[in-house]
Amino acid sequence: MNVTIVDYKSGNISSVINSFKEVARNKVKIEVTSDINKIKSTDKVVLPGQGSFKSCIDALQSINGLVDCLNDFAINKKKPLLGICVGLQMFADVGYEESETKGLGWISGKVTKIDNQNGKYKLPHIGWNQINIVKGSKIFKDIKDKSHMYFVHSYEFIPTNKNSISATTDYSSNHVCAVEKDNIYGTQFHPEKSDKLGLQIIKNFIDL
Repeated sequence: MNVTIVDYKSGNISSVINSFKEVARNKVKIEVTSDINKIKSTDKVVLPGQGSFKSCIDALQSINGLVDCLNDFAINKKKPLLGICVGLQMFADVGYEESETKGLGWISGKVTKIDNQNGKYKLPHIGWNQINIVKGSKIFKDIKDKSHMYFVHSYEFIPTNKNSISATTDYSSNHVCAVEKDNIYGTQFHPEKSDKLGLQIIKNFIDL
């Protein structure tokens, strides 16, 4: 089986690559590429994202045919795809970081800045925080409710349909930190920086 991490030059993804390779332990082939033909033929895709919503969308669009390829993979072929951090946020219809930017539109909703309640809460939200699992998700197998994961973000994804939410976290308000819709999975937190529990999430995705 092949798992492909999409490298579209959106920040440092070495920890994502290292974590997937550690879990795969040569049983599963981990490939890092933006080659459309390789992505088309892979079994699973990981879409990381660092930086702003706009910069990540722009970087995806700068690679000819990549957005169409990902649409086909996730929406038409319905193969498993995991978005991490801004990778999850890009599932939305629209994001408001830097400027209003159209997202991939896979899970209807918007990405807006976390309300820091007039400076009461520091942004970005950085560090370990508890997650509240609100529905059974395949990627939360063997993960207990109220586990702690590692976050770095200033923006939150607000889905139109709450049925896609699989976990939330409390920071200023209760916001979405994981989604699942059919074959599409996403985490706002960084599993690759979340120690053993994060590796378990990566294992669960590889095992799907």
